[in-house]
Amino acid sequence: MISRRDLRGSALTSLDARGLRDALPRAQFDIEAALDVVRPLCEQVRHDGADALRELGERFDKVRPTHLRVPAEVLAAAEAQLDPAIKDALVEAIRRVRIVHAAQAREDVTTQVSDGGSVTERWIPVERVGLYVPGGLAVYPSSVVMNVVPAQVAGVDSVAVASPPQAQNTGEFAGYPHPTILAACSLLGVDEVYAVGGAQAVAMFAYGAREKDGTSVCEPVDLVTGPGNIYVAAAKRLLKGLIGIDAEAGPTEIGILADDTADAEHVAADLISQAEHDNLAASVLVTDSTRLADDVEAALERRARGTKHSERVLTALGGPQSAIVLVDDVTAGLRVVDAYGAEHLEIHTASSREDALRVRNAGAIFVGTYSPVSLGDYAAGSNHVLPTGGCACHSSGLSVQSFLKGVHIVDYSREALAEVADVVVTLANAEDLPAHGEAVTARFERRDEAEAGTENAPA
Repeated sequence: MISRRDLRGSALTSLDARGLRDALPRAQFDIEAALDVVRPLCEQVRHDGADALRELGERFDKVRPTHLRVPAEVLAAAEAQLDPAIKDALVEAIRRVRIVHAAQAREDVTTQVSDGGSVTERWIPVERVGLYVPGGLAVYPSSVVMNVVPAQVAGVDSVAVASPPQAQNTGEFAGYPHPTILAACSLLGVDEVYAVGGAQAVAMFAYGAREKDGTSVCEPVDLVTGPGNIYVAAAKRLLKGLIGIDAEAGPTEIGILADDTADAEHVAADLISQAEHDNLAASVLVTDSTRLADDVEAALERRARGTKHSERVLTALGGPQSAIVLVDDVTAGLRVVDAYGAEHLEIHTASSREDALRVRNAGAIFVGTYSPVSLGDYAAGSNHVLPTGGCACHSSGLSVQSFLKGVHIVDYSREALAEVADVVVTLANAEDLPAHGEAVTARFERRDEAEAGTENAPA
């Protein structure tokens, strides 16, 4: 079902950093190829606005939205009809995510560089954001929470959510996103929600959308965040620059570092939980225990065939992106998981906490038996929008910081500038940019001339 890769002994020690990354399992995710598909779709939205969004919704989601923007009464109805148990769970998840993200709020910091010279770093929220919530094989109200809460905590003035219309919706929800998505938006106080999915949603956020008569349907945004399929990722890449983006999210991943103390049933259950997402989901176990590897394989075989989405799970576990990787010891395993840079990394070792603190590259790290990835997906309080495809070596997950811009405010007096003027002039001349230095010396010319005139005046 799941393949094995043996990186014990020289199989690991002979590899440099690039060789090790290439030796590890990874989903085939060709965003460049997808660009050829999404480019004409984005151009269609750019030129035809709302008409293009309706046509593309009908083509790809098999439903023509009644209204591109979900009416307020539909959002209210979704919340009113939400199963009380689901509502309670969402409210608790929102509470926990707010607690964690409130602690991420940034304060302005002023540094006094010299007498009369200061630099203040001011944190300014992005003015308007578009948050994408996928709606393919599963329903993701949790992604509404994970996108909206940090934006709200950051102080973003204008928040818009887009999610694909669902063909199976009936009654008052026909032509709109899944009612649970709509209910989550309502619970969070988001009233600007669009029945638009895929690359066209990203294009709508980037270009805005109008009706033929010029009526605005959606105004452009400054930043787009949220996970999606390969076409959403490709649209983000295509339109990056016109809009800011959080990341080009690829297929979801779980990495697990485990030794002989790990429980094979727990490890197998967690590998399956990630494989449940889609056929390209990656489940990777790194272990120094052949006994654990054998036990996990047996548990995977049994559990995968008994779970609801067994066909999807078996496909993902059997794909080239999933594997059990054998290593000599936990230290070697840490080198492997750092090279892999998993979106989600679980640590099941005799010293889980200590080993977790040795990890450099992971989107989020889950420590020990009672911190499964599923907890982070919903209710740990952490964010589940995380870097994939090894991008954890340079990128972070979604946070309040994602919605803030750091701006330096430079405030120098005449005396403070005079003190450092020679430094500026010297460096400007060294770079053969003398006008840069002259922009400083010009500020002292008149007073210097006046003072010189006073000194030369007859008694």
